[in-house]
Amino acid sequence: MRNDLDFATLYRSSVGFDRVFNLLNNTQRSSAVDTWPPYDILKAGEDSYVISMAVAGFGEDELSITNEGNVLLVTGAKAEHKDAQYLHRGIAARTFERRFELADHVSVEGAELKNGLLSIALKREVPEAAKPRRIPIGSAAENKAPIQIESERQAA
Repeated sequence: MRNDLDFATLYRSSVGFDRVFNLLNNTQRSSAVDTWPPYDILKAGEDSYVISMAVAGFGEDELSITNEGNVLLVTGAKAEHKDAQYLHRGIAARTFERRFELADHVSVEGAELKNGLLSIALKREVPEAAKPRRIPIGSAAENKAPIQIESERQAA
């Protein structure tokens, strides 16, 4: 059974949402879902969010957070103890890479590692130019001189 969505009707009636449709298509294509490390996404306010990841056993020097464009990439690589001999190994210490797609105008404010939880603070800051503004009706026509169209001369 296929659950593919057809975005053709949305393409016909929307402008500038190509990136959103591509994200939705890419999400449909990814079949393997990686659930490690577990994470929460919390809406902390009107324009602020927090991503919390359970990274027990990882130190600050073993974690990396990179923000490039609209992608937030969190990676972790645990240093191997070659001389250690484990009798039982139950704590997950595998290398991971977790990607988060950020909306436009969302930026990373900071990160903190405390009690095995990596918390990444995000804030949405819409610039003044992108905020909604009211357009007065008729003001453009009042400021410009009327355009006069000359008719073609008729041949005699």
